Amino acid sequence: MGKTALLVIDVQKGLDDPYHGKRNNPDAESNMVLLLSKWRKLRLPIVHVKHSSVEPNSKLRPELRGNEVKDEVKPLAGEKQFTKSVNSVFIGTGLEKHLREHDISSLVIVGLTTDHCVSAATRMASDLGFDVTVVSDATATHERLGYDGVLYSADDIHKINLVSLNGEFCAVRSTREVLKEIV
Repeated sequence: MGKTALLVIDVQKGLDDPYHGKRNNPDAESNMVLLLSKWRKLRLPIVHVKHSSVEPNSKLRPELRGNEVKDEVKPLAGEKQFTKSVNSVFIGTGLEKHLREHDISSLVIVGLTTDHCVSAATRMASDLGFDVTVVSDATATHERLGYDGVLYSADDIHKINLVSLNGEFCAVRSTREVLKEIV
């Protein structure tokens, strides 16, 4: 039986920019901290991901302050880090190789945003054969104007994406549930 890694995706300062619109789940980072603390206490594997955008208007370009990881979830020495420029951390990085070399078969995914990089990583991890859990209250997203001209709330987008992932690509759990399950 392989190990379970905590995968922390794109918790970066630029995603707080008002440009992105209203965000749901204001306690997501606090829940990430609780999970990070448990993983660190148990010396379980932690993998951090940072998005370095190549898009000219992105707040996550490497030369901007928005590219920085938020202070509360910054990696500690020895915690593996990957940088990506597309939605899925499995594209153009050594993540899959790293996980397999370290006998990691399960991932607990937290981060930003639910409908973009969290979803892309979850779907790809599942397709690659990893057992995946997405933590519902340690992920978040922003409101979005739809193709139909309707402004969809961040909470609706978050929930619909989790519903779409659950049971097909992952199990969706709360921080409380995951903390009880990890020993």
